[in-house]
Amino acid sequence: MDDDKLAIEEARRAGQHGSVKSQVEGEVQAEIAEHAAQTPPPESERIGQLAGEFRAKAVDEVVDTEREVERARGVARVSQVVDYIFYVIYALLGLRFLLALLAARSSAGFVRFIVAVTDPFYRPFRGIVSSPSTDSGHTLMLPLVIAFIVYLLLHLGINGLLRIIAHRKTAI
Repeated sequence: MDDDKLAIEEARRAGQHGSVKSQVEGEVQAEIAEHAAQTPPPESERIGQLAGEFRAKAVDEVVDTEREVERARGVARVSQVVDYIFYVIYALLGLRFLLALLAARSSAGFVRFIVAVTDPFYRPFRGIVSSPSTDSGHTLMLPLVIAFIVYLLLHLGINGLLRIIAHRKTAI
């Protein structure tokens, strides 16, 4: 959802940039044409040279803006992939937490599958704190809660870094 906002904001900025640029170019060209009509021939050459410099600067600015927009689109795509991966991790860890809380039979195939898939993500947090359990087998896996929080913070950090990379530098 944040990536959609980033893409929408980039599109809005690109459109706004294009309209402001077109307006400024039109005003500059009209001013140059008006001034050229009133000036003697020697100044017309100088005005033509300045107009050429303005055109070159405008083209360079458009090229730079296009590069920035393409870079931001690429970073937004990477951000979407990162989001998807973390959402899958959250879902799997949440499912493992729920199965432990409901005292699901560890011999069941689905439970074994979820434990096997989530074990690489859970293993670094195993044993940090104890997991309280009841006599009937219901367990509150606190290390899993800690793992979920750490992965959430990691996810936010990666997305923040990608936003810094994608941030367009705007100057007037």
